[in-house]
Amino acid sequence: MPLDVCESLTEARERYANGYYAEKLEQGLVFQDVVTRALYQRGIVVVGYASRKFQIKEGENLLGAEIKRDGGFRKTGNLYIEVAEKSHPNNPTFIPSGIFRQDNSWLFVIGDEQTIWMFSTKYLRLLHDKREWREVEKTTSIGRLMPLGDADRYCIRRIDIEAAA
Repeated sequence: MPLDVCESLTEARERYANGYYAEKLEQGLVFQDVVTRALYQRGIVVVGYASRKFQIKEGENLLGAEIKRDGGFRKTGNLYIEVAEKSHPNNPTFIPSGIFRQDNSWLFVIGDEQTIWMFSTKYLRLLHDKREWREVEKTTSIGRLMPLGDADRYCIRRIDIEAAA
């Protein structure tokens, strides 16, 4: 499987130093709140862990949902399904994350503030091995590109969030 390297290590270090990753983290936290509200409105309660200790040991929340914001799928036509990450561009190795994170996650929720897809993590792992989705390596993550048609076909549920008035 070919890997696409999106940026040089020097560029990644500069972006990290300039607050790019902190900005992405904040966007991800806001997205978690959007998902939490959307699921609550549908009778599903997400209780998040506040401490880093519990997030690492148990997962993001009591529900067992790994929540990821994908800000590029509308342009690319693909969801970026993360399989490995590293916390800083200087780290030499990736660790399992996303659908391969070893915690309580059984549900994988991905999308943006308008559209959310919910998947079984177990099923995504199976699809990872069976489907020939393109693998992409970024500076701090590795993932597979799932076409949106496949997202609609394989998801447990798709939620289209109405724009706030």
